Amino acid sequence: MDPIVRPDGVAGERLDRVAAVRRELAEHGPPRSPGGGPDFATVTLPERDCDQVRDLLVEEEVGTVVEVGLAYAGSALAISEALLRTGQPNPRHVVIDPFQYTAYDGAGWELLLSAGLDDIAELVTEPSQRCLARLAGAGFTADAAFVDGSHHFHNVFVDLHFLGEIVRPGGIVLLDDVWWPSVGSAVAYFETNLRWRPIPGALADGAADPAGGRPRTGAYRLPDPRPTPDFREFQPFC
Repeated sequence: MDPIVRPDGVAGERLDRVAAVRRELAEHGPPRSPGGGPDFATVTLPERDCDQVRDLLVEEEVGTVVEVGLAYAGSALAISEALLRTGQPNPRHVVIDPFQYTAYDGAGWELLLSAGLDDIAELVTEPSQRCLARLAGAGFTADAAFVDGSHHFHNVFVDLHFLGEIVRPGGIVLLDDVWWPSVGSAVAYFETNLRWRPIPGALADGAADPAGGRPRTGAYRLPDPRPTPDFREFQPFC
């Protein structure tokens, strides 16, 4: 049972529309799968994990979220649902995916539009490492971020570096596929050297690595204030 109280009126109708699109996606997959494109079941965050992401973001009362990686919009729909539930003024969901119209033929963005989220969500189709640098340089601020883009260590590291500047002190960063060594190693630097801390119990009931039992998704609280450690304090992280 959903523990979050659903607003009445127009807000409730919007949530019903998003919920219907999410349910259709979970049960039947995207309306189309590009020929030779990534497999829906493989790249999409499971529905239960999406629910946990939504609930955590609602608890955080987020108003602005940055998401890296759209794919078929499973997590994006959950994040936009959270933004509707919190009721913050002028909610904003910045979604970055340079492959949305190549690998995914725009299917994920079309699902967000079909859910009526075009006034909340905006799609950026440039590499996240460039977009996030530009946002950080412009002083853009977010309450939270969800990262499920490139799984190359250097790209994840750069994403997290700039998100550390964009996400407000005390905000949260969520990462999918932390069970991959490249992703887990990147976030380990920020845990070890910049005091990012796992949020106890968050996302605990989500998918896990069948072999080692490591959770698929991680949630981290950023320090407040931001630390500025001396380079001589560097700690090896992997």
